[in-house]
Amino acid sequence: MLLTTGQAAAELGMAITTFRRLVQASLLPGLSTRGVRVMVPLETVQALSSRAPAPLHLLPAREIAVLRMRGAEQGGSDATPVGVGFSAAQPAADLLAYLKGWWRCDAASVAAGGILPVTVAGYVVAVLTNLHRWESNEAGRTAFSHAVLAGHVTDLTRPTIHITAPDAAGRSAAQLLLGTRLASASGGPIAYVLTHNPDVTQGQ
Repeated sequence: MLLTTGQAAAELGMAITTFRRLVQASLLPGLSTRGVRVMVPLETVQALSSRAPAPLHLLPAREIAVLRMRGAEQGGSDATPVGVGFSAAQPAADLLAYLKGWWRCDAASVAAGGILPVTVAGYVVAVLTNLHRWESNEAGRTAFSHAVLAGHVTDLTRPTIHITAPDAAGRSAAQLLLGTRLASASGGPIAYVLTHNPDVTQGQ
């Protein structure tokens, strides 16, 4: 059974514009077209609806930052280059080069969380670590110049994840979060979310 993007979005309880971010990010293999419509297999929607919430309470921080991304744009201009946004089709090196900056954020707060999950439409599709060093530009934006791509998702329906962290802590964080649902709200690309870890909530 095939659903339109509007029907798929309704099944998942999200806006159609939000669901289209997953399509634009190349995270949903197996899509087809019917005229100008993108058609989504029912199995894909069921897989997305079954994703577990991110177990943030297992993270060793009181609060973490979340980088909220849209899907990669196909067009481009001098102001908006081709490829701006997340795309599962990007090589890992290109993905890291884009995700590590430049963002408006409280750099110290981002670094204090230890990891930076990247979400598209509320699903964790990448995880950055090694955030303790950063640089800022004159526009007040920050880049985490030594960030490491601990892992990323190329197929959100299964999910298919790729762990690339060189250290055990990074691999553990990527395995814990990739493919899970992580809700956040923010007026910009960076949001801040409490982990509700009972061991760190007090005194931090």
